[in-house]
Amino acid sequence: MNDVYALGIDFGTNSVRALVLNLTNGEEISSSVSNYKNGNSGILLDENNPLVARQYPGDYLESMEIAVKAAVTEAIGKNISIDEIVGIGVDTTGSTPIPVDEDLVPLALKDEFKNNLNAQAWLWKDHSSIEESEKITELSAEIRPEYIAKCGGAYSSEWFFSKILHCYNVDRTVFDAAFTWLECSDYIPAAIAGITNISDLKRNVCAAGHKAMYSKEWGGYPDEEFLGKLAPEFVELRKTLSDQAYTINETMGTLSLEWAEKFGLKAGTPIAVGALDAHIGAIGSGVGEGVLVKIIGTSTCDIMASPKDKEIKNIPGVAGVVDGSVLPGYIGIEAGQSAVGDIFNWFVSNVLNRDGDYHNVLTEKAEKLKAGQSGLLALDWNNGNRNVLADFNLTGLILGQTLHTKDYEIYRALVEATAFGALMIIERMEEYGIKIDKLVNCGGIAEKNPMVMQIYADILGRPMEVAASGQTVAMGAAIIGGFVAKKGEDGFENIEAIQSRVCEVKETNYTPNDKEHETYAQIYKLYKILHDAFGVKGYSESLFEVMKKLIEIKRTLN
Repeated sequence: MNDVYALGIDFGTNSVRALVLNLTNGEEISSSVSNYKNGNSGILLDENNPLVARQYPGDYLESMEIAVKAAVTEAIGKNISIDEIVGIGVDTTGSTPIPVDEDLVPLALKDEFKNNLNAQAWLWKDHSSIEESEKITELSAEIRPEYIAKCGGAYSSEWFFSKILHCYNVDRTVFDAAFTWLECSDYIPAAIAGITNISDLKRNVCAAGHKAMYSKEWGGYPDEEFLGKLAPEFVELRKTLSDQAYTINETMGTLSLEWAEKFGLKAGTPIAVGALDAHIGAIGSGVGEGVLVKIIGTSTCDIMASPKDKEIKNIPGVAGVVDGSVLPGYIGIEAGQSAVGDIFNWFVSNVLNRDGDYHNVLTEKAEKLKAGQSGLLALDWNNGNRNVLADFNLTGLILGQTLHTKDYEIYRALVEATAFGALMIIERMEEYGIKIDKLVNCGGIAEKNPMVMQIYADILGRPMEVAASGQTVAMGAAIIGGFVAKKGEDGFENIEAIQSRVCEVKETNYTPNDKEHETYAQIYKLYKILHDAFGVKGYSESLFEVMKKLIEIKRTLN
């Protein structure tokens, strides 16, 4: 097979990464990262509301141009012709909706809205719409229970309609000025394809299904009657949402002359329909039947793909069961935790007031502890609970502190809490018939922190493999970009054929320590008691034994 190259563009929370990938052998030819300029590490905050997290859409365009141009220039320097870069794939964070005008231009790019927070991109981690998400959940339970059944039983403040409804409630000027709202994962591929007419736009099923209650079962997005009960003006919004959403094996369009010149690429290069970063990262990590991919970073996403011929039930407490959202021909399953790395950073930066290097100091000390030795137990809800409770009116907790508790003991307890939360998700999936044969991890924490991975292995009781590439999300984007350009040709019969060539895991994996796992199994029972006591309405079991048992476990180890 002759060498085939593709470009992957990955929009993260703080930066854009571009990668040129050889789809024949998986060689990463070149890459570049460009950070967003505005706000706090690219995030626009509101000092009066800590739940607000927005981004300036102009940063997306500027950083993308810088990153792609650098990656393409480096590839050309390695004797790669632009004619050999056959396709482009794009992923972004989500749900990150953007209010746009009739030409699909973000309102924030207009002078009158540039400094209005509500006219910006509403970043995935914006939780200012908790009340709106509760209203959507209640209305769906009352008149359209099938809607929330597909997304775990509750609609999230992180998602599409919650954020738009909050804008409607707090800033009618922005809401009225918006012709429609686009997920960032639809906006970017449309922008570089030069699409300015909504009739030419292909909204992606990944974001639509997991974040906006889209399903073919009820004709696409929620109907006008339902949305009209949220707000009468939502009826007009619904008319701008197509009845069909598309999978990543479809083409959004081709690279416009304007963006071809900015990138240094050939105009007319095919661009795949967009998707969310976690799902694309799962593709780059080798997701397939029986493989759970954990993307571990500031938050986590757990992604699986199950063949359509195997009956999949709706899973309460899981963020979505969506046809075609990960791999075409599979049912995509998404779950996750709203804060993991963010919790570790909170403790180091906000509580200890230390710089990032102190993570290494804490890790060096914490990894010497045995399971249960600190006597501490935490709940990982510092940013609410995404799954399995889907409740953002929850907070973190650290139990078992004494006058002798050390900072590194708390640090380890926070790591353990995120692993216990991960185990809750796995058990929920398996309870509803999802078979998990293998766990593959990717993301910054999986790459850089062996202690975290070993704790996860010991708590989950499963080997933890790590994807070989440190750029699995951009790799996944390149895979889909190359596929739409070459599909049907030898070696490009389906996405899985490309994955088999380019997706590998590291030789080193993390195997559970039986003794540690046995101790963690005892602590996990206590975690579940706390989880249900604070997270499940009507829970009545006494908490009396929790502290006593933690002390007992600690005494046996010291």
